[in-house]
Amino acid sequence: MNQHNYYVYILTSSDNAMFYVGVTNNLIRRVIEHKIHCNEGFTSEYNVNKLVYFELFANIEDAIKREKQLKRYKRLWKFNLVNEFNANWIDLSEKVGITREMIESAKNGGPATGAG
Repeated sequence: MNQHNYYVYILTSSDNAMFYVGVTNNLIRRVIEHKIHCNEGFTSEYNVNKLVYFELFANIEDAIKREKQLKRYKRLWKFNLVNEFNANWIDLSEKVGITREMIESAKNGGPATGAG
């Protein structure tokens, strides 16, 4: 039986002023979509595309439950959560495998990742 991975993630703007909480089954693809502003909405409008936090889940129901929990938390709680996980507030994109080449390829209409 195939194991699936699901991620709850937090993005922020370059000045760390805005937060976005999401859930996905492909963290690399989804972060690249945010970086190239693939979809209109909050993250595109406010340039919220810096990956600063993520959690891995094997079960989609657990991931969705955690996403909803994080969305309910006040800004200060999210700030403290990210601060504990990523004290320097660096963009974790490279650490999860995202390269500049992948982002450029996606900008030019290519696949966001090498895998489905």
